[in-house]
Amino acid sequence: LHYRRFCLNDFEVGRPLGKGKFGSVYLARVKENRFLVALKVLFKSQLTKSNVEHQLRREIEIQGHLRHPNILRMYTYFWDEKRIYLVLEYAPGGEMYKFLKKKGRFDETTAAVFMFQMADALKYCHEKKVIHRDIKPENLLIGDNGELKIADFGWSVHAPKQKRQTMCGTLDYLPPEMVTGEEHREHVDIWSLGVLCYEFLVGTPPFEHEDSASTYKAIRNVRYTFPAYVSSGARDLINKLLQRRPQERLSLDNVSIPKNNIFFDH
Repeated sequence: LHYRRFCLNDFEVGRPLGKGKFGSVYLARVKENRFLVALKVLFKSQLTKSNVEHQLRREIEIQGHLRHPNILRMYTYFWDEKRIYLVLEYAPGGEMYKFLKKKGRFDETTAAVFMFQMADALKYCHEKKVIHRDIKPENLLIGDNGELKIADFGWSVHAPKQKRQTMCGTLDYLPPEMVTGEEHREHVDIWSLGVLCYEFLVGTPPFEHEDSASTYKAIRNVRYTFPAYVSSGARDLINKLLQRRPQERLSLDNVSIPKNNIFFDH
């Protein structure tokens, strides 16, 4: 798809799949080969007004180069006078966030499969020196075969060596080192994976509170509790991911290899 320059005329644009702050995503079909894609349409004026052009540039740069079954492909992009168009892989299963909401919470087998997929995709990102920094159900989609796809790379960063100090991502998912404004590296994604695992199994994130001050405090002190139904194996995995000290968090290898996965130890 990405070997030639596209324009809007090359697509039949169908129903909207979602709406964001800067534009919308539509189901679309490439006229010449009937290939289904998701077309993300962003308004330049909105991007400029919110000063996020650099973020979009980063998203295009990073996502365009990643090839992994659990990462949403960005095939190509093009633009006209008013808009920028991203041509993305279409994920027919829709948003993970809605799927989880509908189910309430996942059983351990479902959660374990998603955790393998997440860990494998993040391991691939980290090998490519990409830190995602905004892992949460809202940024995950579900593919053709029920597999998970990491979708939104707007906050991600290509950081070969440097440590970073910007605040980004969703409060519930931020690790202590980002809440306290310390430097952070790829271990932030491992923390978020622990939060995600908890939310998959319980239906709400572990540090969720009425006000952000309480959430901050809970994250800083790594204070959370489990409902009785969460198994000891799952608790153990989550506890090993949600370590205050980044270096002490479980390595992604230990999550992405099924036989090593603590879920199955009980």
